[in-house]
Order: sequence, then structure tokens, then C-alpha cells
Amino acid sequence: MLNRESNTYKRVAKSIDDFMRLDYTGVGLIENLYNALQSRQPGAVCMGAAELLLKATTQRPGPILIATGFPEGGGVPETDGPVGAALLARAFFMAFRRESVIVVDTDWEEMMIATCRGAGLAPMPFPADGIIKPLEYLRPVYIKAVPKDKAGSRAICDQLVKSTKPSAAIAIERPGRNAKGLYHGLGGRPLDGMVADLDYLFEQVRAADISFLGIGDGGNELGMGVIAEDLVKFSPKAADAGVPGRGGVAAVTAADFLVVANVSNWGATGVIAALSALLENPLVFHDPELETRCIECCVNFGGVDGMFMAPEPAVDGISAREWEGLIRSLKLTVQRTLGDSVNWQGHRGDWRQLK
Repeated sequence: MLNRESNTYKRVAKSIDDFMRLDYTGVGLIENLYNALQSRQPGAVCMGAAELLLKATTQRPGPILIATGFPEGGGVPETDGPVGAALLARAFFMAFRRESVIVVDTDWEEMMIATCRGAGLAPMPFPADGIIKPLEYLRPVYIKAVPKDKAGSRAICDQLVKSTKPSAAIAIERPGRNAKGLYHGLGGRPLDGMVADLDYLFEQVRAADISFLGIGDGGNELGMGVIAEDLVKFSPKAADAGVPGRGGVAAVTAADFLVVANVSNWGATGVIAALSALLENPLVFHDPELETRCIECCVNFGGVDGMFMAPEPAVDGISAREWEGLIRSLKLTVQRTLGDSVNWQGHRGDWRQLK
């Protein structure tokens, strides 16, 4: 375990957050989002999330719930969210030997199953009794599909929390309802009828005193209520979506702990990087090529890029090939910050001890 009082801990935590703050997409929101979050939740963001997850899984034995899925035109899901959810599930298994239950809308179940396979996981049928039991010689993940109608989704959400008894719950790139109970895209596009009301799921999570981690990149995602009051100062549609009577796009449900990044999948990568560093276990952090495969599997089974609005292997306008480079840079930076080095003699180890 990385010494929390060490300078190495502080440096690696800062380095990871610095990667999260870069505006790769050119949208121009991330610096304001990060600063707003610091005013409400000061300190290292990704390492703070890793600490929360470690504490939650130490205190509770259950699986981790992960809700994701954001609709683009025609209701098809974007690649941002599902890919991050699948790779988080992989990381939790590698870090804690803890299974994940990924919650998506019914019509996106096939896409989510394929995306998890791309992340190196084995999707298993969700048990009828909702009780997740360990499986030997396998890296399982469970997908729970939820219908879009309110009565149907709420019944499943109620049962899901009671039966799985999760240790923690995460919402990543999942629409969050505004003050009027409505869902929107960041540009103000109404999402009526396109998504199940999973804010209700996280209300049940919080009522059960289960840790709730939110990951978002715009302000309209579930969990972003932490900075809802700040969004109106810099996000164009936060207060007014541009459609009379609908209010703004700012999500009001607040997570216990929030992670913001330039892209939500990138935020998931930051949490994975921090968890890998905290546990001093490099296997928790996936190889760049695995993320490329994960993106391609998502697209092959219905996902679309959120910028191109087409089934191209990309996330928020960043191609899978570019993602490989970003992942590789972050992973190697973390390793070097932790002390990994090769000296002039070809010996590998902590640079502080090599001569």
C-alpha cells in the first residue's frame, strides 16, 4: 500500500489529476468544472475516489453497482460511459476480487455485454435472486437491464439494492435529472423516453448509506449535483436548456464524491490509475490496447461516438488510436512517479535507489 503521508503519494495524486484537467476535446469546460469541484470538494480527485472505493469495499462485502449509458440521436448509446464502466469493473476485480453489476437500459444490454467482453471480462447471467456469488477461474461481470418506464424501472431498482447489497455505487456518464425531473443532453436536447430514471436507483443507494461515486464531464450527468449551483456561471445551458418550461441541463442529484474529467471515460481511467498506484499493483491498470478493443466492441454492438454521432471507434471525437497514446502516457507517468526507472547499467527499479 502506498504511504499516504509520503511525497510520492502526493505527487502521483497530483499527476493523475493534471491529466484529467487537460482539454483534449477542445470543449472548454473542464478547467471550470475542476475549479468548481475544488471549491466544494477540495483535494485530489482521482486518488480521493480510489480511497473511497478502498474503504467501501473493506467495510462491505457486496458487489459494486455501476450505472451508465447516455443516448445520442435516435436513442443509441454513446461510447463514453460504457467503456469506462467495463474497465472500472475489470479494475475492481483485479484490485479487490470484487464483482460488478452494470446497470443499463434494456435496449443497450447487448452493447454492454460486448463492451465488457472487450475489457477482458466474462458477462454472466444476472441471478434470479440477485445474489452475486464468487466464481472461480473467471473474471465475471453482471449486466442488469432496466426498462425505461418509471414503474418498471423503480421496481427493479428497489430490488437491485436489496438483493445485491452493494458495497459501493458509481454513475458514469449517465443522464442526471434537472430540478424539474427532466433529462437533457449538454446542448439542451430533451431525452424524454430515452432513458430510465436511475436517479431513483441512487436515491435508494444513499438511503441505504452506500457510498455513491459520480463521474462526469459536462454537468448534466448523474452525480454532478455537487456543483449544480456553480454550473450556471460558466455552462451555457445549465440554467436554460433553450426549450420553454424545461429548465436547464444541470443535474441536481449529488454524489457523495465526484470525479470530473475532460471525458467521462478518461475520468474512469484516472480512478483506475489512482487505485493501481494506491495499491501498488500495476495489473489493476489495463494496457492501452485493451481499451482500443473495448471501444471497438462497444461500436460493433451499437455504440456511437458522441461527437461524430456515428459508429466509429472513438470517444467524444478522440479516435481509439489516440486513446491508446493517452492511456500509455498516463500509465507510464504513474509508473515513473512511483519510482520505476532503468539506470545506465540496464538495471530496473526505484530511481531513488538505482546508481
